[in-house]
Amino acid sequence: MMEREDGTPHFHRLTSVESWSSDLSSDSCEYYQTEIFGLLPSSQAHRRLHTETITDDQDQSLLDRVSWNPSVPLRDLPVCLQVKRGIRERQPLQRRSIGYWDSWRRSQQKTRQRLKEHVGGALSGLLPWRHMLLKIEGQFGVGVKAYFIFLRYLLCLNLLYCVIIAGSVLIPTLVFAQDSRTHSSVGFQNFSFKDFFVGSGVLESSPVFHSFYTRGYLDLDCLNTPILFFLGMISVLFLSIILVVRRTVVGYKHSWLTGNRFSSNLSYKVFCGWDFCIQSPQAASLKQNFIRNELRMDLEEQTFQQRVQQRSLKHWVQLIFLRILLNFLVLVLLGSSFVLIYFAIQRSRVKCENHWTVCLFLEYLPPIAMTTVNYILPHVFSKISEFEDYSLTIQLNLTLIRSIFLKLASLGIYLFFFINALASQDQYKHHQCKENAFGKEMYKLTIFNLVECFFNAFCVAYPRMLLVKKFSSSKLMQLLGKKQFEISFNVLDLVNSQTVTWVGVFYCPLLPAINTVRLLLLFYVKKFTVVRCCVPPQRMFRTASSSVLFHFMLLLGLFMAVVTLVVNINRFDPAGCGPFEGNGNVLNVTRECINTLPDPVKTTLSYISSEAFAFALILAEVVILTSYVSRRRANRKAIERLKDMLVMCSSDKRFLVKQHSTIMRRQQRPR
Repeated sequence: MMEREDGTPHFHRLTSVESWSSDLSSDSCEYYQTEIFGLLPSSQAHRRLHTETITDDQDQSLLDRVSWNPSVPLRDLPVCLQVKRGIRERQPLQRRSIGYWDSWRRSQQKTRQRLKEHVGGALSGLLPWRHMLLKIEGQFGVGVKAYFIFLRYLLCLNLLYCVIIAGSVLIPTLVFAQDSRTHSSVGFQNFSFKDFFVGSGVLESSPVFHSFYTRGYLDLDCLNTPILFFLGMISVLFLSIILVVRRTVVGYKHSWLTGNRFSSNLSYKVFCGWDFCIQSPQAASLKQNFIRNELRMDLEEQTFQQRVQQRSLKHWVQLIFLRILLNFLVLVLLGSSFVLIYFAIQRSRVKCENHWTVCLFLEYLPPIAMTTVNYILPHVFSKISEFEDYSLTIQLNLTLIRSIFLKLASLGIYLFFFINALASQDQYKHHQCKENAFGKEMYKLTIFNLVECFFNAFCVAYPRMLLVKKFSSSKLMQLLGKKQFEISFNVLDLVNSQTVTWVGVFYCPLLPAINTVRLLLLFYVKKFTVVRCCVPPQRMFRTASSSVLFHFMLLLGLFMAVVTLVVNINRFDPAGCGPFEGNGNVLNVTRECINTLPDPVKTTLSYISSEAFAFALILAEVVILTSYVSRRRANRKAIERLKDMLVMCSSDKRFLVKQHSTIMRRQQRPR
């Protein structure tokens, strides 16, 4: 801080780029020569921690790296406006000092970066329901919006599956069909209402199920219907693994950066959170609601942290004992639900000779039992988590973990008993095609999920809203009130339905298309339920860690689908129907193709499938993971240093404000 000739104080801004070090420039050299620079808290901490200073050459190299970095736009540099102007003036001189090739390469890099930004902005503009999601975010918070974004992600994922299956499975089978009478429509004269829900009749011989896809005229060694079918399904599973793992890792990185050590700046949200480009009153109202929801969320987290710090040892002992009892109660409820599902499966396997409605009810008895259990117990788990005295985010995650274990375990029990029943020829002699029988079960689960969604929206939520609105003075209706949109339970339904799609896509190839239609209808039904039948949640939560948990649960469902597919391939005899008819094993179709390849190609494929290549691959993965762990540790240290920088910068600002106030008071004193 310097004083001009007229007596007014003159301040120069300190520009920091590396930890405690600062870049020297012609504008800030006078600042470093003043006495006040040595009094700054950051300078004193720098002397205590670092005894060696950075030389002028190192400072100049740091300035060069900041001033000329083609990958970072000038507006994104962490320096003040005066330094940016100096950088812009020096850039032509630096362009002259470099070669023609480097200049062309840097200009092309800038062009590619700008093109990537424009393409990304254009693609983001093509995403459906953007304005609708902004409205939902303003009225109900970020958590409800995260659910609809997750639903949109699954919808796009299933659309991608439809493109892959149509190109590799459906179109080749329709074009090269050997017998058009087999694949043509049998006619809807005998089509009944029951056939749509069960998947029997004309649907059983349609492209919906496994038996429709036969070899046909496309019967080359390495290009035939079985190979295309196998490659299409493997592509769907591998693509699912890549996309879900990538989404989970990206979300975890963001969650770790804004985790428990992340402290929100309330003053920034109050004074700098408004968007002055807003012109319409409706957008202004949405922005106000969004800022209010964020402030509520931050204040609730701070209140909970203060309450945790005030707990005594006696309170901690009582709380731990209570949590143990509640977890034991959760285990009892989970065991009881599994027993109920088992008895429902046993009852549905009894041969029905009654009216078709009774038989349809018995066939849907396991899905009804699973849906009933999955609807009631998550609400019980939510109430139990409230007594465990966790933060709202931990309560949500704990309820999600318990509920997803319930849903996946119930689905696993259902698949286990059904696969064992299909493997027994004595119990299921009437099933001519086991693959079709398994696909029908996944088809029934998907249809029943759609029916349950419509029933819950128009027969439960909407009548409840009408009753509360009409009898608003009634104490019972006031106690009942409008329902709140339960984010965790609705996300669990999405994960469960997507797991069913992954499990049954091999035996019901059009199941992703059915699930796409279901998700499209589900979006508008849920939007109607949220806007018309629900009230904004009374408590807010951060979606960073919960979004990671959403995708992690999706990854568990995908793992369950892969395990089920491997078990079915080993237990089912593929000689009955479908594209693998006549082969002893599904993998035999690839062996026939490999035997016709040249010797070098066969040698290469043999090495890739050997243990030596697997060992080399594992070793390479270990090296890559080690490098990433090292980078993670280095980034963690850099983040800690940057956080310390922010703290010291705040101390410097307070110190400078104090000094400025002192100088102004001295100037105002009468001489």
